[in-house]
Amino acid sequence: MRPITGVFRGTKNTSVGMATTLRAFFGKNITEQYPEVKHPVMPRFRGRHKLHRHANGLEKCVGCSLCAAACPADCIRVVADENTDDNRVSAGERYATVYEINMSRCIFCGYCEMACPFDAITLGNDWELADLNRDQMIYTKSMLLADPPTSDRYGMNRRAVTLDGDGLDSALPVWLEETVARESGERSGTDPTGRKGKS
Repeated sequence: MRPITGVFRGTKNTSVGMATTLRAFFGKNITEQYPEVKHPVMPRFRGRHKLHRHANGLEKCVGCSLCAAACPADCIRVVADENTDDNRVSAGERYATVYEINMSRCIFCGYCEMACPFDAITLGNDWELADLNRDQMIYTKSMLLADPPTSDRYGMNRRAVTLDGDGLDSALPVWLEETVARESGERSGTDPTGRKGKS
């Protein structure tokens, strides 16, 4: 009895699969107009990394290497150096003189931004990172501090509009908006709740 049941079950599953295939085959074609038009990514999408600065221009990264320690793919390399009065790069005692991320090894887990105590590194919405050369996949500190490029080396527009007419990337990840609001409130003397800050 079991072999007969297995035959009927297999025939039923095959029929369901073929029906789905035929519906898609005779249905309306959906043509993606990539790369001229791009679908927006979700707000919490984790893409290209970005290092941030304070409002006064100093780097937020203090070279603590917590991001490198938390990285399960071991793709982050941080070399720290001491700040001096003549050469102040970050707000802390040290700064990252070398900050490199090997994007060909990165799994975009977000552990680096969760481990950072200063919100110095975040993962943005830029996802077009493919390259033909592995050496180009190692992002240096200057590349991470700069905004993502608007076009790649082949002239392809990396900030094409979406189907709704909006830009592809948001300025900040969703969870970082509260931090930015808090910092701007501290600079103006009030916090986002309207209370007076420390004088």
